[in-house]
Parts: sequence; structure tokens; C-alpha cells
Amino acid sequence: VHFTCLWFISFYGWYLLYKEYEEILDKRILCLDKLKDRPDMFTVLVREIPVCSEHERRGCNVHHFFSRHYQPYYQSYQMLYDGKELAALWDKATSMQKKIQHLRDKSMKKRSKRTPSLVEPLTGDASKIELYEEKLKRMCDIMRGLQHETMLQQLELPVAFVTFKSRVGAALATQSQQHPHPFLWITEPAPEPRDVLWKNLSTPSRRLLLYKIGFFLVAALLTIFFTVPVTAVQGIAKFEKLKKWFPPAMALQLIPGLRSIVTGYLPSVILNLFIYIVPYSLLGMAQFAGYTSKSATEIKVCTMVFYFLVGNVFFLSLLSGSLLDELGQSFSHPRDFPSRLARAVAAQADFFTTYILTDGLSGFSLELLQAGLLTWNAIKTHTYGRGKKSSPYLFSLPYFRVIPFVCLSLLIGMVYALVAPLLLPFVVGYLYFGYAVYINQNAGEADELDEKDGRLEINSENAARAYCPPFLTPISSNEAGSSSNHSATS
Repeated sequence: VHFTCLWFISFYGWYLLYKEYEEILDKRILCLDKLKDRPDMFTVLVREIPVCSEHERRGCNVHHFFSRHYQPYYQSYQMLYDGKELAALWDKATSMQKKIQHLRDKSMKKRSKRTPSLVEPLTGDASKIELYEEKLKRMCDIMRGLQHETMLQQLELPVAFVTFKSRVGAALATQSQQHPHPFLWITEPAPEPRDVLWKNLSTPSRRLLLYKIGFFLVAALLTIFFTVPVTAVQGIAKFEKLKKWFPPAMALQLIPGLRSIVTGYLPSVILNLFIYIVPYSLLGMAQFAGYTSKSATEIKVCTMVFYFLVGNVFFLSLLSGSLLDELGQSFSHPRDFPSRLARAVAAQADFFTTYILTDGLSGFSLELLQAGLLTWNAIKTHTYGRGKKSSPYLFSLPYFRVIPFVCLSLLIGMVYALVAPLLLPFVVGYLYFGYAVYINQNAGEADELDEKDGRLEINSENAARAYCPPFLTPISSNEAGSSSNHSATS
């Protein structure tokens, strides 16, 4: 009977996986159809471009190389430049534009009140606006000089975005080796223009592997250091150990219900607080790993956070919770190790049930509320941001932090499906609550499918203009309010 039940569960699981894969495949095809006109479909990122021996330039070498080898597909290229000075001026100019626009809005509000006592402040605002406009005009003149072609040629980096007339040309250039030397003319798919990390594009390809290995080692050290708080949390969860380490804890028995809160709910809360900062720490470290796009960085962080959770939350909780006391006997009798591990897994069922409840009830509600951003927006509105044009504080949800926690809950549910079946309803409730939170993100999105013919040439032209570095875009002294939230290529 047990064998038959296992076969039934296995085949039913395979059937569910097949249906899920079929549904994901349909969604993937629909997504590719909706995103068929994106500029990155027509663009390739090229690294380690050698200098042209004839003209002593990398730009003309890109044009000669791709027009010769990809003549039917090649359209244009966009070189990248070492524009630290230009990017600093660009940031100052955009900041100056915001100040001018803020003063104009402020003066317009004062004029609407038409109070005689406001004549002097209006005159002061007008003089400030004129002063800022003169400074902005000088900055724009300097930037135009630095943006001249002869000046940019001296700042060329061995990196370029090459645009093709069709997706086939971009795919051929991406999937083939361009030169017998493996470290010359390195091609890879270009990230989406809004997803580019400009400061990482100048990183030499030979250093990328070292940077990624360094990021992996730092993440491993962080995982090792976090064994201390996880072990301490498990010590709180075991009341007998807590009495040995901290004798005043015996007073918890005098208050009804307090012992169950301290040893049951409190360890999960402390563990969640410690682990909350890990994804953001890894995300900050991954910025130095040389990834060319924000999405690639978040995907790598998502993987590392999942490994961290499996190692620290799952396995270390088992070891520090109940198996650590029996390690000596396990080494002296290795044949009994599987049975001891099974008993350790069963002994931690209550802790993982509380952990899933804590993460489900508090985690998803905090994601929906975004309490940190709400608090920061309130402080900014009532302090230095008073009177300025307000912007919504809501941002996209951090998937690099949420997805690993969901995967950990699935792992716990699969492990405890037979050992502690009562844990499964809590896992199902956790996933349902998460679905109810995250499904509402797409409620305001409209499906805009471009079904017109003859879009290939238009899309390739848009792709050719999409990969211009931010500091090369012109700034007008008569316009204000442009964004300065861009990274410079270094």
C-alpha cells in the first residue's frame, strides 16, 4: 500500500509539473511576442575592440569589421567613452535645471497669492533664476565642447553597441566567435537600454572572472558569519538549553503563555530580522561583480540568497537545533547517522511551522505596505522636501529577495510532506497569501500588441538610437526637470 501511494504521488507530481511547464511555455511565447520590437533584439554588445591600424581609432574598426563580415545585416554602432568629467557636468546641469524649475514654481505660487509684501521675495527669486540660468548656460557650452567628435575620440573605450537590421543578424553575431583570439571581439546579447549598468561596461573582460570569483567568496564568508546568529536563535527555541545558558529564563514559566511566545514565535521573528538585510547586502556586493545589466545582477543575487537560506536557515537550523548534541555519537556510530538526521528533521517541525507563519503573515504584509518607503516619504515630505513636487514612493517589489524565500518554503514543504503533514496547510496558505499580494501588480498594465506590418526598419532605427550614453544627450538651458538618475561610464 505504501509503495502504491508513493507511485501515485510521483505520477501526480509529474503530471502537475507537465501542466505547469505547458502553462509557463505559453506565457513565455506570449511574452516574446509582446517584446519582439525591443531594441535589444537588434543589438549586440561588443567588448575588447582593437585599435584600427590605419586610422588609430576603435570606432572605424567596428564599422570595417561588421560591414565586411555581416554586410547584409549590419546597420550602425555606438561607441562608449570614458566620460567621468562629462558625466559629472551632466549631473550638475540636470541638478541646476531642477533648482531653476523649483524656483519658477515657487515664484508662480507667490504671484498667485498677489500679496504686496511678497514683492521683495519675488525679486530675489528672479535674480536667483537668472544666476542659475547663466551657470547652466556655461555648463551647457562646456558640455557641447566635450561632446564634440574630436574630443570623444580621445576617450574611446574598447566597448560598443552594434545594431543590426534584423534579429537574425544580431543572433548570428552573438552566437559565433568573431576572432581566433578568444579575448578579442567578444560579443554578447545587449541588455535592454533601461537595464544597462553603464559603469560596468568599461570593465575589461579578463577581470570579469576574478570579480565574480571575489563576489562568490565574499558571499560564502557572509554565509559562514551568519551561523552565529542562527545558532543563537536555535538556542532560544530550546527552553532547556536556554535555562542552562541564562538561568533567569526560568521565570518565563511563571507567566502563562509567555514561554511559548519566547521559545516559539520570538526565534522566528529574530531570524527574519537578521535575514532581511542579507539580500540587500548581496545586491550591493554584486554591483562590483561586473554584470552589464541590473536584471543579471538581481538574478545572480537571487541564486546566492537561495543558497544562503538553504545553508543557514534549513540545514544549520537542523544541526544547531537538535543534531548538534548528537554529533559525537554520530561520528562514533556512522551507520546511525541517517536515522539521527531523520529524528532531527522531525524535531524541527514546530520551528519551521512557526517560521513559515511568521514570514507569511509579516513578510507579505510588509511587502504590500512598503513600510520603509512609506516612512521615508513621510519624513522627506515634512522636512527638506516640503513644498516640492511630490512623487509616488511606491517602487517595484524586490524579487531578488522574495523569490528565494518562496523557494525555501517549497523546499521545507517537500521535506516535511511525509514527516509532518500538518505543515502542508501552512505552506499552501503562505503561497496563496503571496499570490494574492503579487498578482495585483499587473492589474494596471494594458496589453499593447503591435500587429502592424513593416515595423522591421523602424525597430532597427529605434535600436540604433537607444544605446546612447546618458551624458551624451543634449541639455537645453531653457528646459528643466530632466532626470539625473543615470550612471556614467567609467
